[in-house]
Amino acid sequence: MMNVPFNKPYMTGKELWYISQAHASGHLAGDGTFTKKCNAWLEQNIGSQKALLTHSCTAALEISAMLADIRPGDEVIMPSYTFVSTANAFVLRGAVPVFVDVRPDTQNIDETKIEAAITERTRAIVPVHYAGVACEMDTIMDIARRHNLLVIEDAAQGIMSTYKGRPLGSIGHMAALSFHETKNIISGEGGALLVNDPRFVARAEIIREKGTNRSQFFRGQVDKYTWVDVGSSYLPGEIMAAFLWAQMEEADMINRRRLDIWANYHQWFASLEKAGKVRRPTIPRECTHNAHMYYLMFPDIESRSAVIARLKARGIQTVFHYIPLHSSPVGKEMGRAADDMSHTDAAGERLLRLPLWIGLEAEHADVIAEVVAAINEN
Repeated sequence: MMNVPFNKPYMTGKELWYISQAHASGHLAGDGTFTKKCNAWLEQNIGSQKALLTHSCTAALEISAMLADIRPGDEVIMPSYTFVSTANAFVLRGAVPVFVDVRPDTQNIDETKIEAAITERTRAIVPVHYAGVACEMDTIMDIARRHNLLVIEDAAQGIMSTYKGRPLGSIGHMAALSFHETKNIISGEGGALLVNDPRFVARAEIIREKGTNRSQFFRGQVDKYTWVDVGSSYLPGEIMAAFLWAQMEEADMINRRRLDIWANYHQWFASLEKAGKVRRPTIPRECTHNAHMYYLMFPDIESRSAVIARLKARGIQTVFHYIPLHSSPVGKEMGRAADDMSHTDAAGERLLRLPLWIGLEAEHADVIAEVVAAINEN
């Protein structure tokens, strides 16, 4: 029997060497040499005015909620088909997440339904770039401009993807990235806040540094640092940053290899889609994606469950994704659905993610054959 995990973290070969260098430097706390290298890479490659590594994407979202001055009773528009952190960051500030249905083609927030969800309490829109495929950002930014709202991109899955040539994370007022071990570029845990609106740069540093002006002190801008704002400890240590730097150095290679695996999946499942047994991912013409994941949409939850069971029996681990937040216990209590959520419910019941990690190439053909067989048996 095969043994194919859903994910296997990739190492470029320099991670442990860079970690040893960080130790030799005598600095393992936050904002050392490797953190600065990673911040600079993000600023250069994404084009954000300021990039700040954090210990998780969740942390970056929490900082964005504070920067947006979210207060109790405020409303924040987001998809329900997303990870819980998207909502938690704002619920922690007392906000009400307002869930909008997703598009059936990309599983991204349906931009045509956002405006109807806006009320006098709405403060921000949080588009989530599902599977590293961009939301319809021009429309979203236009809605935000007309209603004086902030746009905070949840680009957890979107590193090295683009929308009309613009890197994801560079379009909204702020954005959050993830470097969790399941992402394309990893540090185990980890994330980054991207600040594109200059109004928020100085305060972002302060909030990330426990509410102090410590960063200004180390740049010589103040003669001592002190507590000046609310904040928390959102810095990653240098071990995490050193690991991440090795990944960033090889980001283009990682992206190419993942895209090759994705393309092979896509080619092989074309005939199954034509036969009506599954639906493959859709990549809009204006988007380039990063092969963060490959998923299939099944006709119903029963057929998906049967295929998961058959693949598990063959030693291949596949997973479905989110339980929609609007149907979760806390989502029902803390948030509300703006309207019909039929496409979100369908994604929760029908979407199946397949293994995709560097190193899978050696057995990829066998995995594809087993998936095809499991679907045809259903």
